[in-house]
Amino acid sequence: MSGQRPPIGGTMRKDEEAVFVEETGVGSFQVSVRTGETAFFADEPISVGGLSSGPDPFELVGAALASCTVMTVRLYARRKGWPMRRLSASVRHSRASASGRDRFDLLLRLDPELDADQQARLLDIANRCPVHRLLAASSDIVIETGYSDLPRPVSAPLHARAAETLCRSDEPVSKAA
Repeated sequence: MSGQRPPIGGTMRKDEEAVFVEETGVGSFQVSVRTGETAFFADEPISVGGLSSGPDPFELVGAALASCTVMTVRLYARRKGWPMRRLSASVRHSRASASGRDRFDLLLRLDPELDADQQARLLDIANRCPVHRLLAASSDIVIETGYSDLPRPVSAPLHARAAETLCRSDEPVSKAA
């Protein structure tokens, strides 16, 4: 096809996009996220100039980790025929500094009818979920089992602080090997 330029940034066709994100023009940070037939907003909190109309990027990563963990554990328990009336997870993200490793603390709430061996095996399976494996190269992930919620962080929004720090830095962004 002469006269046509290849797409900027690669050869992925529009119909191959798994996730499409674009600014909405509403507020400073709000974006529309579309995945197949699902759509939602991502945003920053009001305290940093956003509209709080959706999760921030770090919350999306935390949600990916927690949902993948729950789905992986559910799949394994179902295959084993283990009792599992209810399963949930809470995750908290933190970072020691802008250049430090990220940390995800995940509390996995299992069915109390599971015995100690089953709970231990499910904790092992939780550490093998695909998103956990993806994040483990650059993050520390601590998973505990229990039945209470993680306390909500009281510090300023981490994503906004990290993005602001990186935007002020003159250092080039390094690529992972």
